Amino acid sequence: MANQSSHPKGLYLLFATEMWERFSYYGNRALLALFMISALSFDKHFTSALYGQYTGLVYLAPLVGGYVADRFWGNRRSIVVGGVLMALGQFLLFCAGTWYQEAKLAIPFFYSGLGFIIAGNGFFKPNISTMVGQLYEANDSRKDTAYTIFYMGINLGSFMAPLICGALGDTGNPADFRWGFLTAGVGMLISLAIFISFRDKYLVDPVGKLIGLAPGKISAEERAKRDTPLTQVDIERIIVIGVLSFFVIFFWSAFEQAGVSLTFFAAESLDREVLGFVVPTSWFQSLNPVFVLIFAPVLASLWTFLSKRGAEPSSPTKMAWGLLFLGFGYIVIAMAVKHIEPGVKVSIMWLVTMYWLHTMGELCLSPIGLSLVNKLAPARFASLLMAVWFTASAAANWFAGVLAGFYPEAGQAIPSFMGYQISSIYEFFMLFVGMAMAAAALLLLSTKKLQKMMHQDVIA
Repeated sequence: MANQSSHPKGLYLLFATEMWERFSYYGNRALLALFMISALSFDKHFTSALYGQYTGLVYLAPLVGGYVADRFWGNRRSIVVGGVLMALGQFLLFCAGTWYQEAKLAIPFFYSGLGFIIAGNGFFKPNISTMVGQLYEANDSRKDTAYTIFYMGINLGSFMAPLICGALGDTGNPADFRWGFLTAGVGMLISLAIFISFRDKYLVDPVGKLIGLAPGKISAEERAKRDTPLTQVDIERIIVIGVLSFFVIFFWSAFEQAGVSLTFFAAESLDREVLGFVVPTSWFQSLNPVFVLIFAPVLASLWTFLSKRGAEPSSPTKMAWGLLFLGFGYIVIAMAVKHIEPGVKVSIMWLVTMYWLHTMGELCLSPIGLSLVNKLAPARFASLLMAVWFTASAAANWFAGVLAGFYPEAGQAIPSFMGYQISSIYEFFMLFVGMAMAAAALLLLSTKKLQKMMHQDVIA
């Protein structure tokens, strides 16, 4: 990895802002499915569907936020508005948790809270990711490493959130969920305070000009760059973003089972006792981010090492590797449950190994994709195309909820997905193996064409 001191201080401001925002979001996510089942008494099928719709809309909303930022507000104002809305959403969920026994109060608070978080994420998410790239010159070789550092901020927040919010909210007492939601709301306020306090000092481009301003406040030179008509190269690069966005749908729809079906699995089929202590179900959602924190620097160093020797794989190839790692993770957990008898619980180490493989896949796909979108997107559509990238995650999260609905449950009819009968947990997990491996094969076959359309000789 490059010497981190060589990066602008603005990167670490965005790191801290995103870390606390992700603490807020993932603190919420760690409790959401458990809250719906334990406090609101929703069944698994409805919980899975609602979870998928909610997380899907969370990643669809950036289309609106990205457009508003590009055309009217700029990144800075959009981030502040988004943060305020998300904090309000978390506090509304706190109210839902407080009056969970009164359905007439709890349900409106619950849905309103989810709505505010969806809207807030739409303004926040694409704009903070876009600002990372604006700190550097267009062809700066540090961008990939910068996005990996930024990604570690995301995962530091994601690691802390299930542990802290889970410890406070996932206690076995439904009345305690509110404290987890309250803590998530406080995390969002910390994120806002950090961003507002230091944005004018550190969020500047390489020549010292403020970045993220509203379109009416940018320089004539920057406005001219934004208003330049799209070239054939621009169009081909946008097509590449679209194609890769399609493939990541298959990755995230399987990966995001962590919040639903894998949570059901951890609660019901995993031996969670360690030295007499029963590990809370929500804590397993910290495995992925802690593995990111450990292995992100390793992979960043690997890409730098290979790049210096002219052997670094292309971005589409790295993303295909990500799908392969994802498939291998599901093979591991499928093998763990293939021959077990009903009522027998499996070792924690199977789930830990699966999450490690999924994390290696994520590191090959997600930060690489963020960096690639920033490199390929024309300046006039920077935030909007980042939002398109997140729209793929929207489709994936909705699809994740649909797929989680096929999780087999005793006493229910055997579900079928496109003719594939799912009568056991093994068959459920093998569905994701087939999906990930097929997508990886197609992407590997497409990499040469995509590399050509990326015009790497132009973007360096």
